[in-house]
Parts: sequence; structure tokens; C-alpha cells
Amino acid sequence: MMTMKLRVDIFVSLSLLFLLLLLHLHLNPTRVLAKTLSNEEPEHASSPPRGWNSYDSFSWIVSEEEFLQNAQIISERLHTYGYEYVVVDFLWFRRKVKGAYTDSQGFDVIDKWGRMVPDPVRWPSSAGGKGFTEVANKVHSMGLKFGIHVMRGISTQAVNANTPILDTTTGGAYEESGRKWTAKDIGVKERACAWMSHGFMSVDTKLGAGRAFLRSLYEQYAEWGVDFVKHDCVFGADLDINEISIVSKVLKQLDRPILYSLSPGTSVTPAMAKDVSGLANMYRITADDWDSWGDVASHFDVTRDFSTANMIGAKGLLGKSWPDLDMLPLGWLTDPGSNDGPHRTSKLNADEQRTQMTLWSMAKSPLMFGGDLRKLDETTYNLLTNPILLEINSFSSNNMEFPYITSTNSFESKNDILDEQSERCLTDERTSDTHFLSLTSCTTLKAIGWSVEALDQDLEQICWKEHLGSKHRELFCLYKKEPLLSSDEKMSYKHQFEGKLQLLATDRMDFCLGASPTQKLTSREFERGAFLPCRRDTNQMWVLSSNGTLANSYSGLCATVNSVEAEDSSGGTRSWVATGRRGEIYVAFFNLNPVKTVISAMISDLAHVVPGKNFNGTSCNCKEVWSGKDFGVIKQSISMTVEVHGCALFVLNCY
Repeated sequence: MMTMKLRVDIFVSLSLLFLLLLLHLHLNPTRVLAKTLSNEEPEHASSPPRGWNSYDSFSWIVSEEEFLQNAQIISERLHTYGYEYVVVDFLWFRRKVKGAYTDSQGFDVIDKWGRMVPDPVRWPSSAGGKGFTEVANKVHSMGLKFGIHVMRGISTQAVNANTPILDTTTGGAYEESGRKWTAKDIGVKERACAWMSHGFMSVDTKLGAGRAFLRSLYEQYAEWGVDFVKHDCVFGADLDINEISIVSKVLKQLDRPILYSLSPGTSVTPAMAKDVSGLANMYRITADDWDSWGDVASHFDVTRDFSTANMIGAKGLLGKSWPDLDMLPLGWLTDPGSNDGPHRTSKLNADEQRTQMTLWSMAKSPLMFGGDLRKLDETTYNLLTNPILLEINSFSSNNMEFPYITSTNSFESKNDILDEQSERCLTDERTSDTHFLSLTSCTTLKAIGWSVEALDQDLEQICWKEHLGSKHRELFCLYKKEPLLSSDEKMSYKHQFEGKLQLLATDRMDFCLGASPTQKLTSREFERGAFLPCRRDTNQMWVLSSNGTLANSYSGLCATVNSVEAEDSSGGTRSWVATGRRGEIYVAFFNLNPVKTVISAMISDLAHVVPGKNFNGTSCNCKEVWSGKDFGVIKQSISMTVEVHGCALFVLNCY
């Protein structure tokens, strides 16, 4: 029989245990609650994320005031449509002073542990070691979630300063094997970011110190209140699977959910993505997408490939993952690689914008708007909030390319189509071939083949000699010029422009070659170089190396020349299908041709792609979204004339 004394001892022990538990809950409510409810937390990225990113409108120079102004408009006008993330893109830690640009060195703000912190001039609330805490609090008070862009590994500035590494478990310098470790011990200079070689490099993740540094970064982001991280220069051609794995593990262990995004996606394949999709929530499958038709059109093949590989909505970090087609460059924008803020409207026309938004929605890509919301026009607003597109983007299934279409009235002449923005395609009119500039990795042999040809004392050309397909073909050349700078500018911007060239189609026109790194990676088509008015933006700056490569300063990729038979250069037509959550069927037609095209599909062919449904003898009510046309009941086929670079989107209710 239990004695009175034993009962008292047990009661006292249980009481003390209960008090200790209450004290622990009081001191660590977030951690305990997170652990207790971990099995009940909603999955991350259950549908493709939506929001706004500062890059397309502000490049790297966005300020706290400008950012919060845009966030407020998202909260007031777009949040109800599912746009919930507002993301500060790259170089928020760089001081905006003379000589600073995207790949400058020595202008970054770092703490004593070598970690990037916001520039206090552009982000005044960060003063006193607060980081982004105040900005995150303001964003959260608007009902939104706060995101930041981060680079791979560690900054060159931290390595040069040889800063100590924070051990977050002790709060002091990281020690192992009887010594303190520093930035120089973990930085891998041979693995610098290709397109920001002066800025960042990988860390050695095999070292405990390297892993400790990465952990200190992401734990700090969580302390700031960050909800979304866009991790750059670790995927695609810049793949660093070890760093992605370490970061994913750290994020999984945090007490607050942080959505994990990977960028960019140059040269990405489904096979590569299968290794990382489970580690992230969204990952780019193209290089940077800007407001040119070539960039939009280049997404069709790679998007089809990822759909075929069943990557849309696959398992991701604590939830799902989504192939990311990049931001929507609509509305009021800046230029790639620019030091300027928003100053122009999107160069995509209305049909091209509808095509982009429709493809992004049918492919269930994340929808991240890039324009300056302070000048949001009604046309762009209506496109971003189209209820049918957003329904498809969030809730549709069985999203895939639909190959069972026919088209007529293809264009007759394929060589005299001019781009509406006066971009110039490089062609050799004396042959049946058309030469296209494309971008490729600078480490491949096909990047080698450029050299200087002197015309006279003051005029030189950069010429391509290799791989033109005919030993009798004349050289493919561009005129060379150095960026025009005043004497004062030469001193201030020496590092930025030293050794850099601008390239022109002729010696009489001030149109320079820019470069979009978006590539048509799964087809025989190549992205074209575009000549636009010369500016001092990094995407118009090139470096000719002694090994015969011509590198673009913006992308870190190299130019190469390809010859494609003219009759193979048509845009063609495409179609996508998806199934709605109420049983409706969505069918999209896309006209990539430079002329109006009639596109048609048989209703019975939907049986090839819609599982478990027999379409023999089926009738469907049919409406087209963009024209608003109600086709009534259709039984055999759908057909429509689609504008140049335009699309049609049908909603079918079949019975």
C-alpha cells in the first residue's frame, strides 16, 4: 500500500515537472508550439506561389520606401487574388554609390561574421543591427509575407576581410580541431559565381565551418522574419547540389516556415531538377525572362518537357515544388543589368502578354509580377487578376501540352519579318542560311571562335570564324567600340568598364548588342541577339578573352553563332490542356508564327490526354476567354483564328 509520504513525494515531483514545463513554454513558446503542431502544419507551396519581386522594375537599387510602397499596393489590390509574397531582389546589401554596379567589389555591407546586411542608406530601418526585422514586421502587418534574394556561398568581400565564422550553437566563433575558422578557410575561389565573379563564391560544404556559415545565414534570415528565400547562382549551369542540400536541411529545421526558391535555370533539364525538386519549393527552368517575344517563345519546349516528366506539383521541401518560368515582366520596368529604376513600359504587346500569362497559368508556374505597382495600369491589373487564369494556376490538374492540333494560313515569307521594337536579327542575306547568336556556357568548345579583325587604325571588328558550316562562308563580324565615358567617369567606373566592349551591327548606327540568356534548350531554335540603343548596362557589355570566347557581363555566358536553315525557323503553333476541379476542360491555343493562324482541334482527341473520359459522341458548351465569345454547343471540333504571337483559351463543359 502506498504510504502518505510517497504520495506527497510523487505529488511534489509532478508539480515541479508541471512548473518546469510551463516555464519552458513561457521562454520558448514558438519552438515548443512549432514542435507540437509540426504534424498539423499546412504543407508548403500547396499551390504555385504568387507575389511581387523588385528585380524587373528596380534591378538592384530598390529602397525601403519604394519597396514598402509596392507592398502596400499588393496588400490593397492584389492580395485578395492570392498575391502574398513581396520579395527584395538582389544586392540589398550593396551601397548605391559611384562605382557600384552588379559585379562591383568592395561596396557591400557585411557584419563581423561576414554575413550580408542591408545597406542602411537605402534601408534605414536596418540601422543598429536590426537587419530586415522592421521591414518584415511592416510587411506582415499588411497581411503579406516577406522575401529576400540571396547569393551562393560567401561574398568575396568577406573572404578578403577573412572574417570569423559564427557558431550559432555557442554564439561565438566557430572552433574545430583546436582552432578558429575564418572565411578564407571555407571560400572556394575556383567556384565563383559565373555572372558575379567579383561578388560571390561557393563555400566548402565538406567542412564543418562551411556548413556552420550557411546555417548562420539562414538562421539570421529566420530571426529577421523572412518567409521566402530566392537562392541565386546555385542551380542550372551554376549547380551546387551540396549547398542546396545543406540550405534545405537548415530550412527544414527552422521554427518558422521559409519557402525555398532556386535561380536561375539556365540549361536545366528534368533529370537535373529531379535531384533538387524535393529540396525546394520552386525552381527556375530558364534563364532570366525579359519583355521580348523571343524570351516568351523560348519557354514552350522546356515547359513541355517538365510537364511530361511529371514535375508540376511534385514533392518539395515540407510540401510541393513547382517549375518556375520566371517573373512576369509586365507594366512599368527597368532594363536588364541596369543601375536605373523603372523608366519604361513593357515591350510585349497585348497579345504577347496574354500568351505569357496563359502559358504560365496552364503550366502552373509561380506568378511573380515584376512591374512597379505604383504605375499599375488597368490592362495589366486585369491580366494579373483574371479569375479563370488564376483558377487554372491554382486548382487545375493534368496540365500538359496537347499535340493534336492542326493549323492553316502559315506565313509565306519567313525572312522579312521585323520585330515591332526595332530589334535587329543578324542575318546573312546572301545565303539560304540565317545565323543566330545564342548564349552558351563559356566552358564549352562551341563558345570558342571569336577574334579581332582590324579594318584600319581606328576601326576593329569582333569576328566569328568557327562552325559556320561552310569553309567558303565569309566571316560573321560585329563592330567593336568601347563604352563612351567622360574623364571623371573613367576614374569612377574604371573597374566596371575596364576591358569591356560594346558590339554594333554597323559602324554607322548606335545600336548595341544586348543579350537575353533565355535559351530554347530542347529544340533546334536559338535565341537571337537583339540590337537596341546603346546604354551602359551590363547586358550590353562584352569581354573578349584570349582563348576566343566572348562573354556577356550580365549573364556570365558566352556568345556563339549558329546557322539554321531558313525553312526551319518558323514559330509554329502549340496547345495546352488542363482539367478543372469541377470537371471543366481548359484548352489553350498559342500562335508562335509572325502571321495570323487558324488553329483547330477535334473534341474526340481530348481522350488522348484527359484520363477516364470518353469523348465519342460528346457535346461541349464552349466559351473563349479573351474574345468573350460563347460558341454554344460544339460536337466535333474547336477552331479559331489566333493573332500573331497571341493565344486563345477555351473553357469546355462536356456532357
